[in-house]
Amino acid sequence: MGGFRILGRCTGGWWRGLGAHTPPRDAGCSAKSRHRLQPQGSSKRSGVPRDQPFPGVLQLKTLSREELVGVLREAVVDKKGPLLTLNKPQGLPVTGKPGELTLLSVLPELSHSLGLSEQDLHVVRAAGKEASGLVLLSSCPQTASRLQKFFIHSRKAQRPTATYCAITDGIPATSEGKIQAALRLECSDGLSLVVPVKSPSRKDILEGVRRTHSHFRVMATGSGCALVQLQPLTAFPDQLQVHMMLQLCPLLGDHTYSARMGTVLGQRFLFSAQSTKPQRQVLDEALLRCLHLTPSQASQLPLHLHLHSLLLPGPRPRDTPMELLAPLPPYFSRTLQYLGLCQHRPLFLTPQLDTEGSEGRGPVTSQVQRE
Repeated sequence: MGGFRILGRCTGGWWRGLGAHTPPRDAGCSAKSRHRLQPQGSSKRSGVPRDQPFPGVLQLKTLSREELVGVLREAVVDKKGPLLTLNKPQGLPVTGKPGELTLLSVLPELSHSLGLSEQDLHVVRAAGKEASGLVLLSSCPQTASRLQKFFIHSRKAQRPTATYCAITDGIPATSEGKIQAALRLECSDGLSLVVPVKSPSRKDILEGVRRTHSHFRVMATGSGCALVQLQPLTAFPDQLQVHMMLQLCPLLGDHTYSARMGTVLGQRFLFSAQSTKPQRQVLDEALLRCLHLTPSQASQLPLHLHLHSLLLPGPRPRDTPMELLAPLPPYFSRTLQYLGLCQHRPLFLTPQLDTEGSEGRGPVTSQVQRE
């Protein structure tokens, strides 16, 4: 969710002919919206056999650089002017160590394959490694500067610009609200993990503790799970995963933080984050049957977190922001079908959440401060 410094040469106004539009009032499960949200590309494009339990998941360990460039070429959502938009596969890191296969490492080859050999592509905004969804690239420093100013101003004004869709194991206690938590990034056994901090002191803030905020809205429920719209108001690693974990509703496929939740006599509770190490998510038998998975297959379940929508500024300062959309990956769509989560309520309401609540009521706020 963070930005990167952009270098390159401007090739024209970024809004000209861009494949974006103003947010719709209702992007639900109509035939039109279903078509828009259907996954694009075949299993061959993502290097996944058709009988794979999670179609559309990138098999990064078996891909060459050339094959990854081909996958990313097929993942292009839009290419106009200096902006290039991709629908990133789940599991592909944006950055990494030298020599690792990442999105950043193959940008020169991708640029060349798209006929942009004289322009350096750099990342403006991107979904994290374990998430799927939108990646915004640019080759124009002026465009990049304008976009970064828009994102920074929106964040300061508490206006969300990114909308994620997620499936949770469990149903939040309220249908919508705001999650607030102070978070710290800690390194343990070679892993960087996010740990909640209760009542952070001034010293904690100076040492890197961040107060984080996210909006959530439950869009549909079924089989003990929920389809949730998430809109981060701050940028922090694994923020959305940790926020939903603190709601006792870990994201489906969260093999990092779900171990922090336990269940006794049907009641969920949180373990201490400091004393709980990551482990494969454990799903109950009823949910496994709904998903048509064995426990062994469930241990490989991909994270169901998708950067579905990104708002960009209009051509002029007072214009309505425009919206980029990324279709759901095949495994995500199949999970929705298995759980019946696209049958009861509109799938996505992509305009910004009303932070003042509905019908004149204040927002439903969950003050989450970990022990």
